[in-house]
Order: sequence, then C-alpha cells, then structure tokens
Amino acid sequence: MTVIEDPAVAAVALDPVRARLLRLLREPGSATSLASAMAMSRQKVNYHLRALEAHGLVELVEERRRGNMTERVLRATADAFVISPQAWVLVAPDPGRSPDALSAQWLLALAARLLREVGRLVTGARGRRVATFAVDGEITFATAADRAAFARELGDATRALVARYHSEQGRPHRLVVALHPSLPPEDER
Repeated sequence: MTVIEDPAVAAVALDPVRARLLRLLREPGSATSLASAMAMSRQKVNYHLRALEAHGLVELVEERRRGNMTERVLRATADAFVISPQAWVLVAPDPGRSPDALSAQWLLALAARLLREVGRLVTGARGRRVATFAVDGEITFATAADRAAFARELGDATRALVARYHSEQGRPHRLVVALHPSLPPEDER
C-alpha cells in the first residue's frame, strides 16, 4: 500500500480512467491489452499511462518487440493506493488542537493522521505484519436522539477502557473511534 500525500499525484490517481487503469495494473499489462479491457483506443490508454508513469504510480516491467514497434508492459507501483486527506486542498485542523468531536473537519484531520501513521508503519515493516485492530460496522438509528445517546455511551465506554488499560510503560498505541453517515457503494467501473 502506498499513501499519496502530494495533491498533484492524487489528482492523477483520482481521474476515473486512471483509477481503473491502476486497478487493472495490479497485474502487468500493456496499452494494447488494457485498451481492450477499457474499450478505448490504444493511443488514449497510452496517454493515461504516461501520466501515471510520470507521477510514479506505474512502472515499466519489460519492453517487448512486436513487429516494428516496442510494446511496453507496466504495472502499478503498489497493490493499493490510499490518498491522504492531507493531499486535498481543504484545510483540515490539527487533530491535536481544539478538538471538536462533532466536526466533520476534525474527523478528516484524525483520518489524515491515521493514514499517515499507518502508512509509515506499513512502509517501515517492509512486508512484515503490523499489529493493528479495526472494527467496522453499520448501524441505523431511529432518531437523532438515539444517535446522540449511542455516541455518548460509546465515548464513555471507550474512555473507561482506555483508563483501565493505560500504562506509563510499554509501547503507545493510538485509538480512533469514528461515527459518520454511510454512503451508498461507488460504482467500481
């Protein structure tokens, strides 16, 4: 996994055609092979591949002679790309200062820090597993009052667990608990 911090690289990766090419290039491919999968001309695919390559998102695997032309086989430089919210033009607050637990901007700041830190852990691990834990779920609230009560109880329970297990010795771990409205799945095309 690679965490993209540069806004220019993020803009290239977020283009829908290029994002699909990155998914396809988890396995090596050429402009010719990708053109049929994308239902696009080879020239148009080549245009997008050059942009991805210029920004370090794909790399050359090999060159093959095909008649009077050279076919370039490329692959994505990572199995997955995560775009850090820091790459967005939005100004996010510092999660360490003036926390507003009900602010979407503060949640983005926490998410940006989470991506930066976990990205550094994964990169530093050089293929070894990193001890982490995550819970993901979806809940439907009947009322806004139920949502507020849930958030209050979750916060109280989390603070109680942190107080119970926190020690001044050992390795620190970061805990992030978030609740936000769910969105419908995006089209994978």
